Amino acid sequence: MNRREMLAASSLATAGLMTAAFTPVASAGRHGGDTENGGRTLPGYDADKDEFVLPHLPYDYDALEPHIDEQTMRLHHGAHHATYVRGLNNALDKLAEAREADDFDLVKHYSREVSFNGGGHVLHSIFWHNMAPPNNGGGGEPDGELRELIDKSFGSFEKMKAHFAAAAGAVEGGGWGILGHDAMSGKLLIIQGENQQKLTTWAITPVLALDVWEHAYYLKYQNRRAEYVENWWNVVNWSDVAQRVRWHM
Repeated sequence: MNRREMLAASSLATAGLMTAAFTPVASAGRHGGDTENGGRTLPGYDADKDEFVLPHLPYDYDALEPHIDEQTMRLHHGAHHATYVRGLNNALDKLAEAREADDFDLVKHYSREVSFNGGGHVLHSIFWHNMAPPNNGGGGEPDGELRELIDKSFGSFEKMKAHFAAAAGAVEGGGWGILGHDAMSGKLLIIQGENQQKLTTWAITPVLALDVWEHAYYLKYQNRRAEYVENWWNVVNWSDVAQRVRWHM
């Protein structure tokens, strides 16, 4: 069995386990969607259950074809993202148990689990909405205030795009390319997120996130991360990015 086949087989097995463990909730209303708190909350938290949940995708699994394939989207969302949700809830439960028992021997371990799994859950929740079908809002170039801010922060859209692609392509191991709004300067910054929680700054809020873990592209692109990054621009939802920037300005 080659590497691609092994990845598909292991991901499918995980997807089966996650299907039993998670029922995705609609990303609306009290489930942290676009209608609560002025649209500021992320999908992925159920206030009624007081737990983090796997949100629905805002489009069908095959909607980003041919740039991102249906099989990858199903595995990425239903298996990988769901695993982060389960890990985050479990870590928070363990920390609650530690508080009740006044036993903090494992606080370092579970604090790291919160950061890692919480980072994965948040960034994936942004990632899904950062994209749209090519025939329904995906691709093209930003305009308006977002374009002005990009030009101010990087010199031009093309310079930002080249910078972002280079940063995402150069992430060591697994992680993210992230365009974020910096609360201190008011500008946009590009950072690399190793894993989901390393190499960040405390003042930055992600507004555009690209997953460059192998599970995000290996079934279609194998080791050709640069090709995946280049094709991803065809599905970027600039309207969503612009809305996120406005929330934090």
